[in-house]
Amino acid sequence: MSAPVKNSLLFLVLAMMFLASALMQSWGAALDMLVVGLASAIMALGVNMQWGYAGLFNVGVMGFSALGSLAMVLIATTARPQAWTAGGWMIPIALAIGAAVVLLAIGLWRWMPKGKVRALALIVLLIVGFIVYRAVFDPGVTAVEAINASAAGNIGGLGVAWFFQLLGASKDTALQLAVWVAWPVGGLIAAGAAWIVAKTALGLRSDYLAIATLGIAEIIVTVLKNEDWLDRGVKNVYGLPRPYPVPQQVDLQQHAGFISWAKSWGLDPTNAANRIVQLEYVVIFAVILIVILTLVELALKSPWGRMMRAIRDNEISAEAMGKDVKARHLQVFVIGSAVIGIAGAMVTSYTGLFSPTTYQPLRWTFLIWVMVIVGGSGNNWGSVLGGLLIYFLWIEVEPVGKWLLALITDPMPNTWALKGHLRESAEQMRLMTMGIVLLLVLRFSPRGLIPEK
Repeated sequence: MSAPVKNSLLFLVLAMMFLASALMQSWGAALDMLVVGLASAIMALGVNMQWGYAGLFNVGVMGFSALGSLAMVLIATTARPQAWTAGGWMIPIALAIGAAVVLLAIGLWRWMPKGKVRALALIVLLIVGFIVYRAVFDPGVTAVEAINASAAGNIGGLGVAWFFQLLGASKDTALQLAVWVAWPVGGLIAAGAAWIVAKTALGLRSDYLAIATLGIAEIIVTVLKNEDWLDRGVKNVYGLPRPYPVPQQVDLQQHAGFISWAKSWGLDPTNAANRIVQLEYVVIFAVILIVILTLVELALKSPWGRMMRAIRDNEISAEAMGKDVKARHLQVFVIGSAVIGIAGAMVTSYTGLFSPTTYQPLRWTFLIWVMVIVGGSGNNWGSVLGGLLIYFLWIEVEPVGKWLLALITDPMPNTWALKGHLRESAEQMRLMTMGIVLLLVLRFSPRGLIPEK
């Protein structure tokens, strides 16, 4: 069987799995899996650029996706002028002071001759800078968090929606249009963090790079959990807007024309409104996936892509040919993280909730890596297949596992402790299944379902 036929069959089987889920369970559940699966496939493409193109072992996917999601809070939420007038204006000044102190410390370390004087000057600079920074930062944070802490307590959006209101859009429409700005901004925030990480960690060996990125991701999530002035911390941000023109279900359910249309087809208006919204998300996410997939495919087949693979396969030979290995690693690490950030912002837009506590390494790092490995490292189409397939299994294994264990344990007497234990352990089948799938693919198709050519 030729590779194109085999790959087409794999995607066909995947489509049949989603269709079977829709027919046997519900269309709502199938469309929900498809929407998040498309976003997960985009995230897998970002990881594939870093690992499949350049061999960079990034275990900080969780942190970059969380930073991308943060853009939804900063760009696509209502501005809170009262927070800025109360003392929020002090926060950016304090952050600027902190950045200036860091830059001065770097300059001092480079310019002053090595010795005790340099060390003493550096210590004094850092201590004084920290005191000044906290003296400006703490009052501003206290003032912002004191404003309606139960419902707000953060700086809110940065006023992007105002621009669209000036162009004539209503307040709600302006927030929806701001979502289209928030997604690329999420990529830029993740890319900026990736640049800082890469400048310090890319000189490390691959195993040390993995440890560094994992630790930095945990630091990012911890900061997001504790900085209430920025994103309400563990209080979460609810009701995030949807991208224009995706409507709210309530608006459709109350629209006379939509109700008439749904009833003419024999549909329940409530369910029809939910499915219409999900279908719009499917179309939007699919278009974005196609655009990103096209760009990364063009990059892979370009001279730049061939150079990246040459560096991946033999850094010493590539360096001997005059290639700046560290600069190219920095470049692909930043680009891949930007793609991850965009996908993180898209998922947050779909759920309408930003909750730092939901960012766990198992879901946002390990699962994405399984998608890349199972799909085929170095092959973008494999990442798309792996993203959709693994997320489908991640969701479906739990209900199927409960049904299967109920079927197996049904003949057992109710007095058997084993029966209760097996039924209670059904939820753990999700982790076991992911491990089994990964082992089977590594055993029988070690280069993935759609391997790199």
